[in-house]
Formats: sequence, structure tokens, C-alpha cells
Amino acid sequence: MKRRPVSAFSLSFLDIMFCGFGAVVLLVLILNHDTVRARTETFSDLRSEVVRLEQKVLLGDQLRVTARNSLQATDKELVITEGAAERLIRDIPELEIEIARMEKQTLANRQHVNRLSADLKNLDQEKKRLGAVAADERDEGDKVRRVVGEGDRQYLTGLKVGGKRILILVDSSASMLGETIINVIRRRNMAVSYKRSAPKWKRTLATLDWLVGNLPADARFQLYAFNTRAQAALPGSDGKWLTAASSEEVEGAVSALHKTTPAGGTSLYHAFAVAKKLSPRPDNILLITDGLPTQGRSKPKGTTVTPDERLAHLKKASRSLPKGVPVNTILMPMEGDAWAAAAYWRLAIDTQGSFLTPARDWP
Repeated sequence: MKRRPVSAFSLSFLDIMFCGFGAVVLLVLILNHDTVRARTETFSDLRSEVVRLEQKVLLGDQLRVTARNSLQATDKELVITEGAAERLIRDIPELEIEIARMEKQTLANRQHVNRLSADLKNLDQEKKRLGAVAADERDEGDKVRRVVGEGDRQYLTGLKVGGKRILILVDSSASMLGETIINVIRRRNMAVSYKRSAPKWKRTLATLDWLVGNLPADARFQLYAFNTRAQAALPGSDGKWLTAASSEEVEGAVSALHKTTPAGGTSLYHAFAVAKKLSPRPDNILLITDGLPTQGRSKPKGTTVTPDERLAHLKKASRSLPKGVPVNTILMPMEGDAWAAAAYWRLAIDTQGSFLTPARDWP
């Protein structure tokens, strides 16, 4: 039997199919690998984006909570401010009525003070005419501090400046900024330099300079400023006596008070309480003020105080004074406080002290 001839191109159909299938499988594996890698990279990018968005959501929630809390605090402050404004609006008519009433009450008192000032000037001229020797010329060698001025207004002979331990109390409340309520309110809102240059406050400091300048050289003294509380003028000297012969202590206390700015209300309770804190207790008190106190030991509940209440505050404060210590009051002018002169005159009688209202050109 004759054999078939062998040819290089005689492949069976099955061989061809297997070769084609293998090629397809290889192609599928290659394409599938690229697809899986691309999908993995896409999923990784999407996962990072999801994390970033979640962080933004958390931050947004925190900002929203903060904004809500801030809004609630603002609403609360708004309610408080509206309430304060309403109270202020309600108080304004009452204050205007009180001011009008006080102006009427003080008209007669102001005229009386003017007449007294004229009488004092006449007395001073009479003293010059008779050739009386001025007090500062007689005692110049005994003064602890030199007082610069004209030297012709030394008619305050009834004032008891002597003593071994002298307590000087100076009113530094807001009322010391002016002689009228309107001027006090106006100056109260000015700069510190304008407050310290108020004419009434400068007169108060000049009166203090005269008092300190006439202290006995062998005396001990203490200088306190008071409004709603009392504080030693010289820092670090609370409860301690200073030496009048020490120019350093005298100048330090006086200079410190010159730097004080009048502010706040007036409480004689805390001022008179200083007398009990000092040891030994003072044997003479010099008080410079301009009217009855506006509060007692603590701040009043209301926004206004009646003349009767102010008198009551003075009486309660006077009970805290040590027995046998004279209180010498120098009353500066202030409208709307017609009972002040009589009340401090009564205090001078009860304590064996003195009371006076200096002329506008003194010292």
C-alpha cells in the first residue's frame, strides 16, 4: 500500500483550534490583568476622596455647633442689653424730676452761701485794715509743708488742725467734679486729664495742701481718699501712721492724692471705719467732702437716693466713730443737698469739732 506524502502544511483542524483557543486565553489574561489594576487604582482614588469628604463633613458639623453656640450667646447678650436700655429709659424721667426738685431746693441755700462768702470777704478786709498778723506769718517756722499762694485767706481760725494723731479724709467721689449735677455728669464722661483739672477738685486739693502745711511738726498723720471705699493715699501705708516731720512721707501722700481721679459714689461708713483700724486711734479727724453720703456699708439697690436716706447713711456712719474724737468738716459746694450743712454742723457739735464752708478764692 502506498503511503501518503508528508507535507509541512498538513496540520489537523483540531490542532488549529487548540492553538487559536490558547491565543484567545492568553489575550484574555493580558486584558483582564490590566482591567483589575485600573479598577484597583480607581477604587484607591475614590476611597481617598471619600475620606477627605468625611473629614470636611466633620469639620462642618463642628463649625455649625460653634456658630449655634455663638448665636445663643449673642441672643442672651441682646436680651440683657435690651433690659438695661429699658431700665435706663424708665429711670431718665425720674432723674429729670429729681434734678428739677433739687435745683429748687438748693436755690435758697446757694443764696445763703453767697451771702456768707460776702460776709467772709468783708471780715477779711476788716482784718487787713486792723493790721492783724496773718497766721502763716506767726507760725511759719512750725509748718511741715510750704503752701504757695497769696497768703491773705487765713480766716479759718475755728478749724482744729492740731493733735498728736490726725486723720485726714478726702472725698474723691464723682460729685467732686463739679458744683452742679449737670457739670458732674458732663465731666464724668471726659478724659482723666479733664477730670483732674476740674475747678472744684483743684480747690479740694488746694485745701488739702493748706491743711497738711499747717500740721504740727511733732504730729503723726494719715491721709485717706474715699468714695465707695476708703484707701490710703500713700501706697502701702494702710493702717499705719505717717510722720508729719518726714518730708518724704508728707510729699508722697499729697502727691499720690493729686494723681487721684474722682469717681464713684460716697460712703462715709468706710471712711469713718478707718479711725478704728488705726492703732493708736486718732485724736483729731479732718473731713473734706461736698455733701451727704449716697450709700452706706453696701451699694444701694435703687438708682436714686432720697435726702432722708442720705441723712440716715450719715447717722449710721457716725455711730462707728471712736468716742471723744472731734470731726472737723470742710464742706465744698454742691447743689441739691440743702441738708448737708445742717447735718455736718450737728456732727461738729456732737463730736466737739468744727464746721466750715470755705470761700471760692480760698486758700
